[in-house]
Amino acid sequence: MTCVSRYSCRMERVNDKGAVERIVTKFLLKTCRLCRQPSLRAVEAAFVCAAVAREYCPRLTGSEAEFYIEPMLPHVGDFDIMFYDNTELAIPRGHPPPTQLPAEFSDYVQVFEITDTHLPCYVYLNRRYLLEKCTDYGRYRVIANEHREIYFSSPKFGFGERHGPAYTSSVLVGVVEEFPSEMPMDAVYCVRCLSWPPQAADWPTRHRSYGWPDSATVDRVVSNGCDVVNVAHNQCRENEFMRECQWRLSFSRAEIVLLNSWIPEQQIVYHLLRVFMKSEQLTECAENAGSDKLNNYHIKTLMLWACELKPKSWWTADMNLVRTCFLLLHTLADWLTKARCQHYFINKCNLVVNSFALEMIENRLKSIGREWLSSWFVNTYVQQSVQNCPESVLAMFSNISKLTDMKLDDAVSAVVQWRINTLKTEVSYAHDYAVWHIAFAVFSFPLDVHLCICFICELSKLDASLSDYFLAVAFLHIAHKVARGCEIEHFIETLSSVSDFLVSSNCNERTQSLLNDIVTLAHMYQQPAMSSTQRSVLCKLVELLQRSAVELLTTFRQLEAREFGSVATIVTTDFEALYAYKHGDYQRCLQLSTQNVHTLLYAVDVPAIPTFPEFIQLLDDDIVSLIALTLIVDPNGRDEFHNVFISQVTLSLYLMTQCQLKLRHSVTSLAETLDCIEVAQSNHPIFLTLNHLVLKLIERKLVTYMTT
Repeated sequence: MTCVSRYSCRMERVNDKGAVERIVTKFLLKTCRLCRQPSLRAVEAAFVCAAVAREYCPRLTGSEAEFYIEPMLPHVGDFDIMFYDNTELAIPRGHPPPTQLPAEFSDYVQVFEITDTHLPCYVYLNRRYLLEKCTDYGRYRVIANEHREIYFSSPKFGFGERHGPAYTSSVLVGVVEEFPSEMPMDAVYCVRCLSWPPQAADWPTRHRSYGWPDSATVDRVVSNGCDVVNVAHNQCRENEFMRECQWRLSFSRAEIVLLNSWIPEQQIVYHLLRVFMKSEQLTECAENAGSDKLNNYHIKTLMLWACELKPKSWWTADMNLVRTCFLLLHTLADWLTKARCQHYFINKCNLVVNSFALEMIENRLKSIGREWLSSWFVNTYVQQSVQNCPESVLAMFSNISKLTDMKLDDAVSAVVQWRINTLKTEVSYAHDYAVWHIAFAVFSFPLDVHLCICFICELSKLDASLSDYFLAVAFLHIAHKVARGCEIEHFIETLSSVSDFLVSSNCNERTQSLLNDIVTLAHMYQQPAMSSTQRSVLCKLVELLQRSAVELLTTFRQLEAREFGSVATIVTTDFEALYAYKHGDYQRCLQLSTQNVHTLLYAVDVPAIPTFPEFIQLLDDDIVSLIALTLIVDPNGRDEFHNVFISQVTLSLYLMTQCQLKLRHSVTSLAETLDCIEVAQSNHPIFLTLNHLVLKLIERKLVTYMTT
């Protein structure tokens, strides 16, 4: 059955044949969010990447890295990760081995020389050198391999099932009931190459009539080098040696940079083409370039060439995304007719070969007309996109094939308005989701260099304040561990490496300054001359870590209030009040907590603070004992959201009560606090167990004090 016959029914239209195309374009441009704001999907992707960082050097690829738009119909597929071992490096044949490497590489690194095969883009890796790190300024000593022909095949990994170069698996990033615990993942093992490959030597310098990509983008692409992934060409997989030892050059790093430099219209068209081809079953799921079937890599190649060969006005002149998709689909059909799809980076590489399957796809693409494609976008794409809209909006799309242009336009306008109205709430929810997972990850995972740098990189892409929040929790984690007797030497390398990374990544100066002070004090502890006063230095270090964390957390709250104050009531001094209480400044703590109670008492949506050890070190023995009792009763209590968080209003009431008792306030004042506790008890959802227990605790304290 052809594409056209599947949509033989025509929608009722007025005389303007372009009306549907304009309405579809309006829907796409108005509902695709264009800024990098936290979404649940993006947060999950960041934590999948960070979870892999416990063992390897990961990099997010695929949709989550390539798109900066968030359409209503989500990008399909698992999370895509490329990961490499920091003890391995590839270099082009004839290039001298490097004597300096980026910080993520190990002290001992095997170097493989990239040699060509008989197929463009496919190579072998020949083990050639060993790099050994010297003590002077991080340089490496080169040791040549006496045996020249030792070909490298990919190590076998025990996680997931392998499909082409990818291991399909899932990764654990959390265990709280309210949040999914395992995320699906396609992980591709690669060997890092820091150099731009000579097989693509003419790409940076070729003539570009319309200025895309510009010279700065080209320079950035080339400076990122490439990767090599272990997969053989489909024509070579019957040969045992080639199947094991053949590799493919991967330009994923380059593609991410290029796709993120596209204008929104280009990103939307790429998204639409992918959805269309998958929905119509015209592409395979696996991105295995060089096969006799179409896949997403062919669509990406189509878009890359179009962006380079078409002027910007071609994409934006009449703002008709349906027309653009129509023209590109017919360009793809022409490529299939000629059996020619030139690799975007390597001239000699053709991504298609003649096959009966491709001939069928070619015929289907040629049969597509603009009016049919418009109907497809309305009947399929828009219809699927609006399924999560409220009933009042969804009702406007009932019997969508019968809608007139005017009614369709009204329905689309209603969706656009709903999308705008819900933006802040959705982003706020994703933000809270990220905050929980940061606290859980620092509590659960070893705090090493790779994890820290990966978290900071991935979180800063979503929201710069989240990376500062991670650093604050990391500081509290180290302070907690050191105060309990853990050797500070375990963390000094991590702190120093993170400090160097922040300098190289142009992090804000205040965060750099805080970390530099911590690193300086930590190094003082290691000096032999300081051995007599090490205990004093250690106490100062714990104090500095806590104070720096509170400063970062307070700044984080201020940014949070500025960003989400329209959908939640957020006070910015909860951590400051905690710190004042910890250091016996009860008057200051009481002042801040009283203000916070008055602000939060009748609020519907307020932030919360996790009760992992990193945070409860700032609390006193009474509340710590209460949390411990909940874990004795239910050892798996931290697996449940309601046993992990304490709300800002509950914490403020607790601190307010404790300060009033310590400062011996009058019975009248205490009675007013009891009234506030009663209001808080009635306002809290019943499932927030820990909050109810804390409120019961301070209520009992007040009643006992007042009656005795």
